[in-house]
Amino acid sequence: MIAGYSILTLLVVALAGVGAGFVGYAVGASSLISYPALLALGVPPVIANASNTVGVLGTGFGGVLGARKELHGKHLRAAIYVTIGVVGGILGALLLLGLDPKVFEFVVPPLIALSSAAIALNPRGRAEAKQAAADAQAQAARLELEGSRQAVANPTKQRNQHPLVHTQTEPLSEDPWWVWLGVSCCAVYSGYFGAGAGTLVLAVLDAAGIGPFHQVNALKTLIGWGANMSASVVFIVRGVVDWPLAIAMCVGCFAGSYIAPPITRKVPARIMRIAAVIAGIALTIDLAIKTY
Repeated sequence: MIAGYSILTLLVVALAGVGAGFVGYAVGASSLISYPALLALGVPPVIANASNTVGVLGTGFGGVLGARKELHGKHLRAAIYVTIGVVGGILGALLLLGLDPKVFEFVVPPLIALSSAAIALNPRGRAEAKQAAADAQAQAARLELEGSRQAVANPTKQRNQHPLVHTQTEPLSEDPWWVWLGVSCCAVYSGYFGAGAGTLVLAVLDAAGIGPFHQVNALKTLIGWGANMSASVVFIVRGVVDWPLAIAMCVGCFAGSYIAPPITRKVPARIMRIAAVIAGIALTIDLAIKTY
């Protein structure tokens, strides 16, 4: 026994963490695996969510380190959006702890349904497709610029005919006001529950068109990391984290996210997305029946 839990129980939680880390890397919905695993062990919903938030931090550290290259030279934008994530995570965590636990139980099924819908709509795939099209357009423009005497004589006109805006990062001053509001709402949601929050953030950032996909995706990772870290601090300070389960989950999530890349390369993204959506729908129905 370790802190009241059997070795087998902790191994099961770690195994669930492996699955959560894998799914989190593949489709951005780690909580669809980790949260119900803690509920199945009889952990109260609020404590399960708080412990899960700490546990899934294991999936984010690698992404944060990997985001440095994509956001090189964009430190001000990164700092502002991470700050939004941190503040939103704190507000979401305080909402979770301040409201009646029954409120959380009642809103979880719709929140899981929302995250499943976000995965099904696949904003990440749409953003990648848009980026690929923009890259192809940019390449065609460069080839034409190099091969045309007219482009040499009048390059300004040629650039106007082939705008490269989608492959360039917009100045921070041109970020639309609503993208900050949308990211703030997503950050609060991340601190409150968080399943599918990364997918929602990516959808907001992509709709704003503030930069190419790889930069938007890196910014999404930083926002989610900031929200999860700050929410975790609140939960730890308030003493609502079940540490043995959180640590076991964190170790499993790290392992799952580590082994995911070479495996997911061989599995069609559409299959993984469908599986995540089906799991989300099944979990929504199960929790709704138990709650309502």
